Amino acid sequence: MIESERLTTFINSMDEDLPPFLARIEEQAIADEVPIIRKDMQGFLKFLIKTKKPKRILEVGTATGFSALLMAEYMPKGAAITTIEKYEKRIPIAKENFKKAGKEDTVTLMEGDATDILPALSGEYDFIFMDAAKGQYLGFLKDAVRLLSPGGTLLTDNVLQDGDIIESRYGVCRRNRTIHARMREYLYELKHHPLLDTVILTVGDGAAVSIKKETEDEKA
Repeated sequence: MIESERLTTFINSMDEDLPPFLARIEEQAIADEVPIIRKDMQGFLKFLIKTKKPKRILEVGTATGFSALLMAEYMPKGAAITTIEKYEKRIPIAKENFKKAGKEDTVTLMEGDATDILPALSGEYDFIFMDAAKGQYLGFLKDAVRLLSPGGTLLTDNVLQDGDIIESRYGVCRRNRTIHARMREYLYELKHHPLLDTVILTVGDGAAVSIKKETEDEKA
């Protein structure tokens, strides 16, 4: 059996290099131990943005702005990103990165807890990237579905929890049991939601790709 880590490394080695400014942000995030999307997830996210061509993007979980800037690099002309971050220490770093990248006019950073911000948002988004506190995904789902346009894509990162998701409740350490249970419930809701078609992939630390169904009127 081929080792999955070796296979992933081989696949990632064929991807094109990041633009220099993104490579610097990635390097700094790793040095500062700030969570950042993995290499294979970067390629997958870039692929989805280039193929789906969303005009309005919503991101839940900015961190230092790497994934927002990655999407901004490949989204169509005239598109815009709204991104939400609650950790005060990361907000000024993200703002500075957006400024240095010249994306201040296309990326809007909303400061605060997504639990409070999402219910207040209106309009429709063609693409939503969920990459925040894993234990909160289930709570975000109702508004994510409401805000997602028919035919739009909801991409959720880190859903397999380094493989722990397949373990029983007592197979994970006690401090992770709540998140483990919530993530299992979240994945169940995605797969059984009446408005979503969802596939779960082993990209990065697991990715759930959900497409919002169109009504018969919208299909016509």
